[in-house]
Amino acid sequence: MRNPYFHGWANYAELFRVQTPLSYSFSVGLAYSFLYTALALWASQWIRMLLSSVQHPQRHINLNRLRKLGITLAITLSFLIGVFFSRMQHIPGIWIVGCVSVFGMILMKKRFTSPFSSNLWFSLLCVVGLYALMRHLSGVPYELFDFLVMTKEASLFIKAIYNTLYYVVLTTPTGIVISLGIALLLNLPIQGKPFFRTAFFIPYVTSVVAISLVWQWIFNDSFGLMNYVITLFGGNPVRWLTDERWTIPTVAIISVWKSVGYNAIIFLAGLQSIDKFYYEAAEVDGAKSIQKFRHITWPLLSPTTFFVLIVSVISNFKVFTEIFVLYNQVPGPYNNSGMTMVYYIFNQFYAAQQMGKASAAAYILFMIILVLTFFQFRVGRQKVQYVG
Repeated sequence: MRNPYFHGWANYAELFRVQTPLSYSFSVGLAYSFLYTALALWASQWIRMLLSSVQHPQRHINLNRLRKLGITLAITLSFLIGVFFSRMQHIPGIWIVGCVSVFGMILMKKRFTSPFSSNLWFSLLCVVGLYALMRHLSGVPYELFDFLVMTKEASLFIKAIYNTLYYVVLTTPTGIVISLGIALLLNLPIQGKPFFRTAFFIPYVTSVVAISLVWQWIFNDSFGLMNYVITLFGGNPVRWLTDERWTIPTVAIISVWKSVGYNAIIFLAGLQSIDKFYYEAAEVDGAKSIQKFRHITWPLLSPTTFFVLIVSVISNFKVFTEIFVLYNQVPGPYNNSGMTMVYYIFNQFYAAQQMGKASAAAYILFMIILVLTFFQFRVGRQKVQYVG
């Protein structure tokens, strides 16, 4: 066997190399996605401006009819040109229309102000809706998301990234919501509170291997407890451990059940640190329970939520043991449906003895977690409210 040698960036290129030919390239998918996103952002700016002018006409007295008409015609023309170039599959024209749309959006953002611009949910729904409309009007299926979905079946590492992101998106918000609900219940004046705290926390300190073996029996297709309960209520049995569609959701259920107790205890500590003075003042003003949660509990609990979010995201990216034990040392029932990034690193390092590819995959995992953590800290500076 030859001695190891420095392979350079070839290991990273090998990770993303596809084994089967694709119907279109990454640059084509990026071009179409850029066009749809640019036009959606530009149109959303105009919609926010229009809604703002209707709601507060005194703020836009200086806007004459000619300017409004010009903006409307420009956006309409951009949509038509974008649809034309999409149908013609003219990539340079797509990039030009997209860049012009971004430039027009920047000019509009400098000229007009809108109270809706600070509403993140409205902006997000508006952009997503317009993106879907633009894609439907073009009639061309080329876009970045479709390319990634298509590529994950042609590259094992890309599929590992896809499965990991799917697991994180499925597990993190679900675990936080359930943990917060349990913490709110434990914060009520109920009997046996120490018992419930201990019961919820026990799975977190229990061995992951033992938990996975127990859940392997619960999820058994033939005589498992989960399918027994489902059939008891008239449902059809689910192939938890033999259907690739249920691989990631099955692992997510185990992970949420295991970590929910720890997160609930953290949330409970945050709830008990909120001064009762705020709730007493709200009751004097006649606030209801929903209003107290929305305006007092949730804002003052934002530091705790931020901590739980950071820890949960980092922990969920490292999922491995549950899959390894649940599926008897293979990544899912078939088609590598349970292949995650850590499982891929394990296979490359221990099974295939490909140290270079394993190290490259580990560095990519580190960079993904680093970027996401940096983004969460940037958002946390604006959204998290610390009370001295």
